[in-house]
Amino acid sequence: MKRVVAILYDIRSTHNVGSIFRTADAAGVSKIYLTGYTPTPTDRFGRVQKDIAKTALGAEKSVPWEQVKSPSALITRLKKEGFHIVGVEQAKNAIDYRRVRLKANTAVVFGNEVTGIPSALLKKCDVLAEIPMRGKKESLNVSVAAGIALFRLL
Repeated sequence: MKRVVAILYDIRSTHNVGSIFRTADAAGVSKIYLTGYTPTPTDRFGRVQKDIAKTALGAEKSVPWEQVKSPSALITRLKKEGFHIVGVEQAKNAIDYRRVRLKANTAVVFGNEVTGIPSALLKKCDVLAEIPMRGKKESLNVSVAAGIALFRLL
């Protein structure tokens, strides 16, 4: 069975993190990696982050997660383990997200709400997937984009 993991890089909002946990649980994501300054379901003292728990509704307990300092080192490690890396980002070389197919275990990277995925991480991705925007807004909330992309892939 193909595994799909999510990598969250510098997501600043606890509500977005909780929402992504809830969506990941519903979609069948195997694990979430929290990188950069992305908040974790528990603080450094092991106390529950209430805002994450409020939006995750328990998914933060059912979806395995790991805090990783370096997203670059994580991607390198996952590639060595045979993972295909998909960055969800608006970019000139991105393809329509509906054309992405699971070929192997896959890691899906989601970036900061404002700045997205930094170029150094984009270069490490095997493919960039973009969700087409048809309205006047240029982008979606990261938790909404995660829901669309994860359900499409899974």
